[in-house]
Amino acid sequence: MTPNDPSAAQGPIIVFDGICVLCNGWVHFLLKHDRVGRYRFAAMQSGAGRALLAGHGLDPDDPASFLLVDGHRAWTDSDAIRRVLMGLGGAWRLALVIALVPRGVRDPLYRWIARHRYRWFGMTACRVPTEEERARFL
Repeated sequence: MTPNDPSAAQGPIIVFDGICVLCNGWVHFLLKHDRVGRYRFAAMQSGAGRALLAGHGLDPDDPASFLLVDGHRAWTDSDAIRRVLMGLGGAWRLALVIALVPRGVRDPLYRWIARHRYRWFGMTACRVPTEEERARFL
């Protein structure tokens, strides 16, 4: 890992689709509920987001997966969602029950929603963080 590697940033990084309305809603939700500022964010369309996707075996030109990077470990799809929610603490730790559903069921469901996200929820311009949020975005 080099000093300019975005995964070297402190704290877990969530790579999200910056033009997806659903994904931007997810980031807004996390900014509101992550009271300790645990998570940092990188849009898939940014240089940092593309590097993180490619570095973890995901195609930056066909991003159909949610990526959570924490140090040298990475999670995608429903495992990433579960870990992010559990990381919020409090009642959100109950997200651990997601693991009771076999991955062979939950990941295809996640990917099905991801494939249809633009049609169902729409597209928007990349989210521009507020002054207070800016330090949490790569």
